[in-house]
Amino acid sequence: MKRLNIVLSLALLLAAVPAMAAKDKDKGEAVVLPDVEMIDIPTAGILDYYGFLVKTRAYSGGGVLTGLNFGVLERLNLGASMTVDKFIGSDSGIKMRKPEIQVKFRFYDGGYYIPAAAVGYDGQGYYYNPSDKKYLEKGKGLYLVGSKEIGVPSLVMHGGFNVPDFDNNYLFSFIGMNYTLEDKVAFMVEMDNMFHSNDPSRFNAGTRIYITPYFQLDLAVREIGRNGKFDNGLGRKAERIVQMRYNTSF
Repeated sequence: MKRLNIVLSLALLLAAVPAMAAKDKDKGEAVVLPDVEMIDIPTAGILDYYGFLVKTRAYSGGGVLTGLNFGVLERLNLGASMTVDKFIGSDSGIKMRKPEIQVKFRFYDGGYYIPAAAVGYDGQGYYYNPSDKKYLEKGKGLYLVGSKEIGVPSLVMHGGFNVPDFDNNYLFSFIGMNYTLEDKVAFMVEMDNMFHSNDPSRFNAGTRIYITPYFQLDLAVREIGRNGKFDNGLGRKAERIVQMRYNTSF
């Protein structure tokens, strides 16, 4: 219970921090910034220069994933993330996993027909296996992603390719869409880990609630319809997650 109170207190603190950026200077009104990621897949969106994003995800088994990302240059973002298993709840044996890095460079801002594009690297995986010292679901690894508004305003499609394991050189793909309603709530669907029979694709869906333009709460379900196991017998089922995100600038 004490650990849960710590997480909730952090969420309230982030929501209460006064906004330091992302304001329309002419009107003095806060505006929602473009999303840099959906549930599991990246987008071509990036943080502004001097931008800052902190996120905390609660996942199955009382685990917590925490990540930090910075806009170090006009088109370059750098970040790091780390998981802590069994952090929430009464189970003993809290385990901190090694930090993983994230890098994203947006090299094209998009045009009328061509989507915005970015290249990046993300080492953060899911379901850490202590015996192999590897994530059973690997991170994105090296990826190329494009994002473009399609059809109607605020409906954006994202898609790309990634190579999570350089030893095997497998090429995967991902695609997703999100629709933002009046800068208050966004609906997200995505298909991840596509194009490889040895590791089935994953379908995720969720909702992003903009509590303020700077603080968002994600409620999502990963691996919808899945009720199987990894090759080593560990559970692999649909997973409910809660994620809190706060972005600002220096």
